[in-house]
Amino acid sequence: MSAAQYGRLWSAIADALDDEFFGQDSHPMRRGSFALLCHAALGSRDGAQALTRIAGFLRLVLDDLRCEFEVSATRVRIRLADTDADAPHPMFAYATAFIMIYGLLCWLVGRRIPVLAAHLRCPEPRAAAEYRLMFCDDMRFGQSASYVDLASDFARLPVVQTGASLKVFLRAAPANFIVKYRNVDSLAAQVRRKLRQMPPAEWPGSEQLATALNMAEATLRRRLKQEGVTYQAIRDALRRDIAIARLADTTETIAEIAHALGFAEPSAFHRAFRKWTGVRPAAYRVVRGMTEPL
Repeated sequence: MSAAQYGRLWSAIADALDDEFFGQDSHPMRRGSFALLCHAALGSRDGAQALTRIAGFLRLVLDDLRCEFEVSATRVRIRLADTDADAPHPMFAYATAFIMIYGLLCWLVGRRIPVLAAHLRCPEPRAAAEYRLMFCDDMRFGQSASYVDLASDFARLPVVQTGASLKVFLRAAPANFIVKYRNVDSLAAQVRRKLRQMPPAEWPGSEQLATALNMAEATLRRRLKQEGVTYQAIRDALRRDIAIARLADTTETIAEIAHALGFAEPSAFHRAFRKWTGVRPAAYRVVRGMTEPL
């Protein structure tokens, strides 16, 4: 399911329930609340002030989940505090809150904010791998408190959006903030573009890629870490996207797709695809209404 498809589903459910928090709070977040939140944060001076306004607005529209934050020299910690200390929210509730807060913050300052860590009170969900793509690799469940740590630099960045750009942003919402904000000028974006220019089976190691980008391997690792990603995570995400597209849109056999993606054995591709999506490649094709080629 693409971000655009998920966005349409999100909007349809919110319309049916008249609740943009999908019944996960005792106080419905009525339709139009997110647009008002955007207007409230738009006039902020910088990222820190925008986060202050976002937290204050959510305190008015939600009763059971509070957004609090603290800023230090090394990170900005966004706490998702349950008002009932004995009953953590399900993962979907924390993720919904995070998507709205994070997507809006990234758009306001015009860049992707690195997510450093995420600790949640809820037990580990079945779709943990998907949530790690949404948040970050350093994601832990069953913790004593729920919070997400962001890189501290964004707190000092100016808000660069205007009323005119807000209209465009809201027309594309929520598909445009369901996935992590994409900064086309980031190093991670450069790496993705570089990899897309060659077959997956020919993707270079980190040392060769760093040389192609005219930098040291240590610099490549450090800068990607600052953006909240790793080279391996970028490779895995691209492989997953290519695999899904080829399974859906081609008549190649699964063995042919595995080879094209650089897997030495089809069994390794089966394991990786199941880790990415929760289903086997053949099962995905059945869901898509396709017959698996022999």
